Amino acid sequence: MVEVSNLVKAFGSKLAVDDISFSVGDGEILGFLGPNGAGKSTTLNIMTGYLSANSGTVKIGGIDILEKPDEAKKQIGFLPEQPPLYPDMTVDEYLGFVYELKNCKYNRKKHLEEVCQVTKLSDVRGRVIKNLSKGYKQRVGIAQALIGNPKVLIFDEPTVGLDPKQIIEVRNLIRTLGREHTVILSTHILSEVQAVCDRIVIINGGKILCDKPTDSVSSAINKNSRYKLKICGPQREVMTALREAEGVEHVEVTSEREKDSCTFIVESSGTVDIRKSVFYKMSENNWPIIGMAPEGLSLEEVFMKLTDEAEPVSERSKRRGRKA
Repeated sequence: MVEVSNLVKAFGSKLAVDDISFSVGDGEILGFLGPNGAGKSTTLNIMTGYLSANSGTVKIGGIDILEKPDEAKKQIGFLPEQPPLYPDMTVDEYLGFVYELKNCKYNRKKHLEEVCQVTKLSDVRGRVIKNLSKGYKQRVGIAQALIGNPKVLIFDEPTVGLDPKQIIEVRNLIRTLGREHTVILSTHILSEVQAVCDRIVIINGGKILCDKPTDSVSSAINKNSRYKLKICGPQREVMTALREAEGVEHVEVTSEREKDSCTFIVESSGTVDIRKSVFYKMSENNWPIIGMAPEGLSLEEVFMKLTDEAEPVSERSKRRGRKA
């Protein structure tokens, strides 16, 4: 549905986007991640037609957004980080204004009712936008993106400034929208990406560092096997025995406790399967293993590892020096 090919954008001598390519399929929810200055917002602005690229193409439903911008933009609903709202309008007035602005051809009354139902705005349609909570204002921003029923929805930091309850509500809404739309979600909240997105693209320094399904991002950079174990036994002795098990390279204990059990993270070198050796080692001491599950790197760890590895050594040293 969305194809980004060899995209390059420079501001003077600085390359903001450096020859990146990726695609997003129908009904897919893509998480687009990157630290400040990574080239993320520049890429989104090119994808939505707000900026032109130095080279490369962006196609929406097969239509080049620079060659046929009007046709391509009809297929895009965009929510920028600051929703483009008119605070003195009522919700109804504003959505009607957007309907006219987009030259929408759907039945006006029915279409706006459907949009308000999906975004749960039906009860506040007559209220002035400036009097709404931050969460409802964000919903109005999402509603304007839905008008015209675009095939592609692009959300830039849709949960910034929301409280935990509102964040969950917006996440659920994005999941619902992903059933019928292609969604690109740009955010700094990594747990949000993990909860909502099918695939993750991580960008830094204008280059794509990772493009993987959400559930395999961790294994893409973590070459070791890690397991989370719950074992009933004395902590120190269990730690010692685990380190002696064949193939085990690293052991650490977590703060999790459950009655007489402790929880450990056990890591092997390479692709060695340590489950049998750990089992036999624990059985020698009659320490029951009451839980064992694969444990990948958290998305936060993946993000920091990838962006840290891509950072020039000189810049990394400066940053660490400042922290010290």
